[in-house]
This record gives sequence, structure tokens and C-alpha cells, in this order.
Amino acid sequence: MVKVYYDADANLEKVKRKTISIIGYGNQGRAQALNLRDSGLQVIVGLREESASWKTAEANGFKVHTIPEATEKGDIVHILIPDPAQPSVYNSQIRDHLSEGKTLGFSHGFNIHFKQIVPPTDLDVVMVAPKSPGARVRETFLAGFGVPALLAVEQNHSGMAKETALGMCKGLGCTRAGVLETTFKEETESDLIGEQTVLVGGLIELIKNGFETLVEAGYQPELAYFEACNEAKLIMDLVYEKGLVGMLRAVSDTAKYGGLTVGSKVIDQNVKSNMKKVVRDVQSGKFAREWIDRFEKSSAVLEPLMKELEQHQLEVVGKRIRRMAGLEK
Repeated sequence: MVKVYYDADANLEKVKRKTISIIGYGNQGRAQALNLRDSGLQVIVGLREESASWKTAEANGFKVHTIPEATEKGDIVHILIPDPAQPSVYNSQIRDHLSEGKTLGFSHGFNIHFKQIVPPTDLDVVMVAPKSPGARVRETFLAGFGVPALLAVEQNHSGMAKETALGMCKGLGCTRAGVLETTFKEETESDLIGEQTVLVGGLIELIKNGFETLVEAGYQPELAYFEACNEAKLIMDLVYEKGLVGMLRAVSDTAKYGGLTVGSKVIDQNVKSNMKKVVRDVQSGKFAREWIDRFEKSSAVLEPLMKELEQHQLEVVGKRIRRMAGLEK
């Protein structure tokens, strides 16, 4: 059974006398920095000198330093830049500025688990990973609650690594909701598998194929978009709020019957078999090796794939529908 930590299990005093250096000021960096500071912790920000976020972080009231300076000043160095950029930034701007006893933090385990970053053994290495986009991390904190998070310890040089990570989780507001203990391996692999099979890859292909099937059957693309894509949000909101059974209780009996008797004929054991191939590729490191080989040219790899999807009829029709709904300008 997974171990879950709440407010009573965490102590802000464990990190109150430490300086937390947030490396990166994107969606997660900004949200985590603001939450930690609002919880009374000492937070500075480390950025590239040419970073467009420098002025934003300063406008938000933070002292901003270059990444090497922030690493030297921080007792906790929490790396929140994109995965592909982390190894080169770590090797060129962070590694040589770390000293014994510091804590190196991450919100995703990819580069530690796949050894793209290999920290010195005299550091604590922890993961503090809110399970939500940055905007939601900030929004729920301001509302007096928080989002669930994952916690993991890879190195425990000080003997207090978990206490430090729990203090950070409390500062983020995550212990209000619950913090699940895991490992870098489990978080990384389950995250990759979930993204590829369901959350990103699976949903994209399910929606695309549903849309194409309706259009090829002679239905108007606009109606196909509503049925295959637009209403997916409404159903997922119900699943998020009430679970699968709660969602089913909220839809019509016709939808219940069709969903329960036909869904498994579409998403069948062949799909599960394909998902298991994804599991093998992730667990063996095959996917990681492929992606790591493309880290430095990630934009060149991703842009053609994004462009192809952008030109799909689903996206063309969808843009028009979203404008009609006032969701997109």
C-alpha cells in the first residue's frame, strides 16, 4: 500500500533556514517559487542571463541570479527546466558549483533514472513532484488547498533527505491534499507509459480516429468534432470528479448501455497488447535512448510532427468551433 503524507507529517522548520534556488521560471518554476515563498521560505531564482523570464521573476519580487550563482547560494537546488535541457545545463552550470551537504531537487525523475545526470554522492537527491500543471499548483494554493504530489529520495547523504522533501511539499501546499511516496524509477517509468498510452498519445489517436470514422461515414466534420473531441472534456471532468462509476451514473441510460457493451470491442485486448509493448520499451530503456539521442535537436524532431497534426481536419474544424465557443481567439 502506498505511503501518503499529510500536513501533520511534514515540518516547514526543516527547510525554513535553507535557501531554495529554483532553477527555471516556467509554469512549474514560477508556481513552485511563489508557493514556497508565500509559505515563509527563502527562495531565489536561477536563470540564464539571456532568459526572457528574468524580468518576470524580478517583477514577482524574486532575487534573480545566474544559474551558477544560484547553485552556489542555494542549500536546495531545485531544477525545473525542461528535461532535454537539464543534462547540458547541469554539466555546464550546476555540477561544479555544488558542494557537500546540498540537496538537489527535481519534479520529474527522467534524467536521474536514466543517468543523464549523475550527482556526487555527498548530496541529497530528492523528487518533489506536484501532479498538476503549474497554474493549478498556484491556483489551489491560493484557494487554501493544494494538489497531490509525489515524493522520492534517490540519495540520502544527510540522513534527512525525506524530511527536507516533505518540508518542500508542505511549502507547496501539497501535503494539504496528500503526498505519495515513490521512487525515481517508478515515477519516471509510470509517467512515460501513461503519457504514451493514455494521457497524450492514446487520447490523441482515440480522438483522431473517432473523428475520422464519423467524417468518413458521412457526418459533418463540425458534428464529428463535438462528438469525438469537444464532449470528451465533459466526460473527463465527470471522471475526474466522480470516477468511472460516478460518470456513468451522470449520463443517459443509452450512453451507459452503449459504453458498457461496445467500448471493450473498440479498445480491446489488442490495444492492451500494444500498451504492453510500450511498457517493455520504457522499462528496457529503449524509448529513453531514442529520446536522449534527439535531446539536442528536439525542436527539429517535434516541429514537423506538430505541423502535421495542426493541419489535420480535426484541428482545422476544432479551431473554428473553439472560436465560436469563445475559447480561442
